[in-house]
Amino acid sequence: MYNLEKTIFNIKEAVKNSIKLAIEKDILKGENEFNFEVEVPTEKGHGDLTTNVALVSSKIFRTSPRNIAQTIVDNIDITSIDVEKIEIAGPGFINFYLKPNFFINTLKEIKTLKNKYGILDYGKKEKVMVEFVSANPTGPMHMGNARLGALGDCLSSILKKAGYDVFKEFYVNDAGNQIEKFGLSLDVRYRQICGDKELEMPEECYQGEDIIDLAKEFFGKYSDKYVDLPFEERKKALVDFSLPKNISRMKKDIEKYKIIYDNWFYESDLHKNGEVDKIINLLTKKGYTYEKDGSVWYKSTEFGLEKDDVLRRQNGIPTYFAADIAYHYNKFVTRRFSKCIDIWGADHHGHVARMKGSMDALDIGGNKLEILLVQLVRLLKNGEIVRMSKRTGKAIQLSDLIDEVGADSARFIFNTHEACSGMDFDLDLAVKEDSQNPVYYVKYAHARLCSIFRQAVEKGIDLNDIENADLSLLTEESEKNIIFFMSMYPIEILKSAVNYDPTKITRYVISLATLFHKFYSSCKVISEDVELSRARLYLCETIRILIKDVLDMFKVEAPEAMN
Repeated sequence: MYNLEKTIFNIKEAVKNSIKLAIEKDILKGENEFNFEVEVPTEKGHGDLTTNVALVSSKIFRTSPRNIAQTIVDNIDITSIDVEKIEIAGPGFINFYLKPNFFINTLKEIKTLKNKYGILDYGKKEKVMVEFVSANPTGPMHMGNARLGALGDCLSSILKKAGYDVFKEFYVNDAGNQIEKFGLSLDVRYRQICGDKELEMPEECYQGEDIIDLAKEFFGKYSDKYVDLPFEERKKALVDFSLPKNISRMKKDIEKYKIIYDNWFYESDLHKNGEVDKIINLLTKKGYTYEKDGSVWYKSTEFGLEKDDVLRRQNGIPTYFAADIAYHYNKFVTRRFSKCIDIWGADHHGHVARMKGSMDALDIGGNKLEILLVQLVRLLKNGEIVRMSKRTGKAIQLSDLIDEVGADSARFIFNTHEACSGMDFDLDLAVKEDSQNPVYYVKYAHARLCSIFRQAVEKGIDLNDIENADLSLLTEESEKNIIFFMSMYPIEILKSAVNYDPTKITRYVISLATLFHKFYSSCKVISEDVELSRARLYLCETIRILIKDVLDMFKVEAPEAMN
């Protein structure tokens, strides 16, 4: 239990004991059975911590919240808590002002634990899979994939920090209709290259330049060797040649984006291993399928959907939905993940209820499947929407974005907007070297902290002496503000994990950098007062620890110097 959490717990217990004592004295009449919060107030000036206990218990005790608050304050044992002063405010809020000891203990805790500060046991090592990006392997990755990747990877790091056993997976859709379309698209381009000038590309095929490039590569290796072979044989050769190249490129781009998956899972394996047929048979045994017009249908309507879904087509080929059910069955039952988090693009919203319903049908439980839908990204340059890369003349891809702004900026900026909101990604802002660029702003704070320590050494201060600094000297408002804010870090980790929202931590570290810059402007760290200098250097070290911890967690460089 961290310092702030422990303090909140102790205050809550002291309030409960105060109410219990008031009931025993017959000052309050009612049962001491209700929930209340002790939390950080939203507005500065309302104490370090506040409680709504008097407001939520007013009906129980049949008296005004102000009377209840006064009774609690009159009967509370202040010696059992790190509280210097208690005030009653507004309609009956009780505000607590903490003793200097709280701030000293927080700094010592961070300095001692270093990058272990903020690690929680909330997840209890629960086995959780986070599946994200899972881009179609028939073409290059785009901006939506970039946002999914940043969100998924950073969320995985936060869940691990919160105590979960996290497993990251990329699901490769290398089977089904999109591969059929991929093969047909390659076949048309290949035959065109071989001299069939009359052949036109069907509208439903993939029209991108990447298909032409792959067909040219195939021709470069095999010439017209396959042009007179049967269509299926030629198509298979084209797919077998091209798909591994696309997947290899995806892996290279993902690695460049600083994402390392624990596993790349191939949809084709589900078909080869008979897992898709197994799932259709299992749903049939449970009475959730029927045959109609030669197809096997799943009774989606029994799970709240408007219409039923096909699992196996008339031609005997399973649908993507059937494979997706088999994939999730594999996650939960075969590999025994107790919770699975899928991060999808917003265009998959219609698939959410279907997948959750199928987990209910299989007695796994749709509540164990969490699905985050990520909204679209618009790229801006010079204030205008950008769709094409000037360098390649093609649609902007993940690799283009990394080349343009760097993985650090992309990962960090994508996590400044919640998944549920659309966002504009400003390419100009992402490369700015000033405070407007959030990732530069945070990196600069870390570099400035490192610079302070270099200056301290230059001025003859022995950094080993900082360990014995008199932290009670840190009484300035800007010092107390930043120390209290750092005490909130474990709570912010928890909130971020519970809400599957990495933006809470991105915003936290931006705010921490702001508080540091304010402190640096108002307080001279290294001065003629040696003892005060040591105390402020101790404070700076704890700030540096937390900023670096967040940047490391998000795989963003924490520089020691910047131009």
